[in-house]
Amino acid sequence: MLTTAEKIKVIMKRNNFTMTELANQLNCSRQNLSNKMSRNNFDERELTAIANALGCELEINFVNRETGEKIEL
Repeated sequence: MLTTAEKIKVIMKRNNFTMTELANQLNCSRQNLSNKMSRNNFDERELTAIANALGCELEINFVNRETGEKIEL
């Protein structure tokens, strides 16, 4: 299973986005973004901004393991 940072890198590669370009879209330094990626440390607000910058929608769901019911927040 890929980490969130690894998933972001896959999307960046598919969209020909560099770390510098993404950092610029997020109004942060490349170093700050690189640190977050290496720590795999993002909050929901940051993930939403990253998704928007990369032309994606962010979906966060809980799924009941027993019933398979998806609980959307």
